Order: sequence, then structure tokens, then C-alpha cells
Amino acid sequence: LPGLHIFAIAFALEVSVGKTNTVTALNNSNVLLPCTFISCIGFQDLVFTWYFNSTELVADPALLPLQIYHGKIKNKATEPTLIWHNPRVEFVGSTTKKDNNISIVLNNVEFSDAGKYTCHVKNPKEKNAQHNATIFLTVVHKMVETDNTVTLIIVGVVGGLIGLLILFMLIKRVVLFIIKKTQDGKKECLVSSSGNDNTENGLAGSKAEQKAPPKA
Repeated sequence: LPGLHIFAIAFALEVSVGKTNTVTALNNSNVLLPCTFISCIGFQDLVFTWYFNSTELVADPALLPLQIYHGKIKNKATEPTLIWHNPRVEFVGSTTKKDNNISIVLNNVEFSDAGKYTCHVKNPKEKNAQHNATIFLTVVHKMVETDNTVTLIIVGVVGGLIGLLILFMLIKRVVLFIIKKTQDGKKECLVSSSGNDNTENGLAGSKAEQKAPPKA
């Protein structure tokens, strides 16, 4: 059906920034902003753009500081061609390998760089289908170490309880084994004693009958 065909084409292009959409970077450091895209039917003259706190495209990228990288990819066999970029932004991806990687690195991060970064892709081969993904950057003075004390205590308590449970089960099995062996031993003694008494009685009866004088 035509409607289903259009629906499938609309969702053929997908853009992703990975499993998490947040990144934390130290002031004056370099930070990677990841982005990949997939297209079920391939791409031709694909255009991708990175935006900072904006998703608006203008005719002259130099007039828009919020548009930090703008590139074009002819096809799967070629790497992206730079159209315009912010001097502090470096392209580190590749589109000729397995993943269509259009990631960038922002050098010498400043506190003013904190905000929303949008990776936008447009594919003319899919009737100009467009898709984007957003990642949020936080810039800090220093990284704060996570206190795992509570986690370690919980893990220790849980591990101790599991250890006690295993020990209890082992002791229980040993006790049951000893009880079973003891009961089996008593049964053998009872059977043996009973058998010996019957044998002795039987032999005694036989001897008595043999020694009895014949009747006149």
C-alpha cells in the first residue's frame, strides 16, 4: 500500500548519540560528542550538521556561531567533506567503515560550552528524510568521585547473608547424612540381633530334640 511505503521510508533514517544523552567534561579539556546514523536504503549527498542550543539552518553558517559543524557525504565509499566548522571543533568519525560515525570533538572546553548539542542528518536519497539526536554537555571545575561506601556495605551484607545461607545448607546436609547413617546402623544391628536370636533358638531346639530319649 502507498501509505505503508511512505511510513517505512519516513522511519528508514535514524540518528543516535549512544546509550546515554549526557556528557560531563572538565574545564579546558577536550570532549567527544558521539553521533552515528543508519539508513536502510543507503544515502547519497547526505548532509549532516551539529548545532549548539539551536536547530536552525541558515544560508551562511559563518553568521551562526551556534552551528558548529557542517559536512556532506557523497556516498558510502567516501569520507565526509567539510563545508564549515568552528575552529575548536574537530571531526573524528568515519563513514566508510561499519558504522556511519559523524562524531566530533570539542577542544578546550569552557563553561560557556555547556548546553544542548544536536546532531542533524538529511538524506536526499530518502526523499530528503531528516532525523536528529541530542546530547547534553555539562562542564565542571573538577570531577567528583562517587562515594561507593553504601554500595560496598550493601554488597558485603548481601554476600555475608548468602555465605551464611550456604553454610547453613551444608551443615543441614551433613547433619541429615549423619542421622541417616545412624538410623541405618541401628536397623542393621536390630536385624542382626534378631537373626542371631532366632538362629540360636533354632539350634537349641534342634539340639534338644536330638538329645531327647526316644519314647518307649
